[in-house]
Amino acid sequence: MSPRLDAAHTRTATTHTRTATSTPPPEPLDHAIDPLDPFEGLPEIPPYDEIGPVDARALSKTLFERLTTLEEGTHEYSYVRNTLVELNLALVKFAASRFRSRSEPMEDIIQVGTIGLIKAIDRFELARGVEFPTFAMPTIIGEIKRFFRDTSWSVRVPRRLQELRLDLAKAGDELAQRLDRAPTVPELAEKLGISNDEVVEGMAASNAYTASSLDAQPEEDETEGALADRIGYEDHGLEGIEYIESLKPLIAELPPRDRKILSLRFVANMTQSEIGEELGISQMHVSRLLSRTLVRLRKALTVEE
Repeated sequence: MSPRLDAAHTRTATTHTRTATSTPPPEPLDHAIDPLDPFEGLPEIPPYDEIGPVDARALSKTLFERLTTLEEGTHEYSYVRNTLVELNLALVKFAASRFRSRSEPMEDIIQVGTIGLIKAIDRFELARGVEFPTFAMPTIIGEIKRFFRDTSWSVRVPRRLQELRLDLAKAGDELAQRLDRAPTVPELAEKLGISNDEVVEGMAASNAYTASSLDAQPEEDETEGALADRIGYEDHGLEGIEYIESLKPLIAELPPRDRKILSLRFVANMTQSEIGEELGISQMHVSRLLSRTLVRLRKALTVEE
């Protein structure tokens, strides 16, 4: 044999020997498990995006069996647990798709749903005989709903009122279908077994779920201007409230005739001549009494200020 062929033969033999050494023949699954190798004896797991639902369910069952043999907190335990999370992310995406119409980004919803998936993995017991997707889906959806309930309110309200809002919405739909009209407050109170005041409080709290920006433009007619320009106005009557409240005790201290003149002049809007005829005195006398009373009140207000 030529030196070249002999060298090639030697390299080939060496390669086969190295391959045989690095890849031992597979052993049956019932052999002793090496705790340092969490995937020893498990079937090969392909890329997660290539695994179908049926295969994912079967692999998850095998991984849950292995998880029970590992000590929590170890690297091997975390490795198997993380693989279960990756393997069942399709459940989270399916649950999150039900909330696609919400204003929150889908990435945030999936992230919250993944937290629910992790909680379901930690609480799942294979011995109960329940399929993991059946067990995990309520936990995932519940975590997403809790996220919307706690973070989607424009104004923060107590948890009791948040839950009452959901109960009122459900009861309102049921009563509307039965009565063929919108239910009244007493009907909602009787349906939920609460008082009328609690129903009104829950309805008021529901207004805090969504809010509009004061700079928002109307959809039907953008020429109307922003919302802030169309609601509210300056009440000039508020400017006189302080003076009215300050005048009340001062007027109460006046003689009855002076109070009568003030009432006829500024409440009944009568002229001084009409007041004189009403009281049987001259118009000049009414003018002097009215001026004296106004000066007295003005001085009293100035002293208090």
